[in-house]
Amino acid sequence: MPQEDSLDTGSRDACEPAFLIMGKLRRAHGILGEIPLELHTKMLELLNAGNIVYIGEDYKPYTIEKTRWKQPFLLLKFKGISDRTVVSQLTNQLLYIKATQLKPLPKGEFYYHDIIGLDVYEDSGRFLGVLEEILETGANDVYLVRDDTGEETLIPATMDMIQSVDLEEGRMIVSRMEWYGEGD
Repeated sequence: MPQEDSLDTGSRDACEPAFLIMGKLRRAHGILGEIPLELHTKMLELLNAGNIVYIGEDYKPYTIEKTRWKQPFLLLKFKGISDRTVVSQLTNQLLYIKATQLKPLPKGEFYYHDIIGLDVYEDSGRFLGVLEEILETGANDVYLVRDDTGEETLIPATMDMIQSVDLEEGRMIVSRMEWYGEGD
């Protein structure tokens, strides 16, 4: 239940973020107003020239004029900034996009921020806890679910395990996990 004094994020849902972190700006590069971005995303299409991004705690909007790689960073040049001194004021600021800038995903696919916070139940109805973290393991993601007592359950994010996801109801149904030796 939301608290009366909770911060209005502008999101459709209390647990959905209004802004998503794309990376952290580092020290200015050169004298023409470029600044390196330490990437925290794989969605590079959101950082193309012409796109609007938001910087800092006040989410000030900036339009990307051009980008280029200087490994491991993506150099950004913003419209209206062509001076090292000006762009240096953005050093160590976080760079965001609005969650509404994300493209819709195909049916059955979800962004991480959509499913973190869901209540997770076994198909028998047993409450397992809340999905708190998604671990990227290479083969498949693993969902870390924690119950009220702090006990953690790791659930492989496979089609065999995840039966349904209902964002409106805020719940995920998973198959009952069988463990070797269980019931022996």
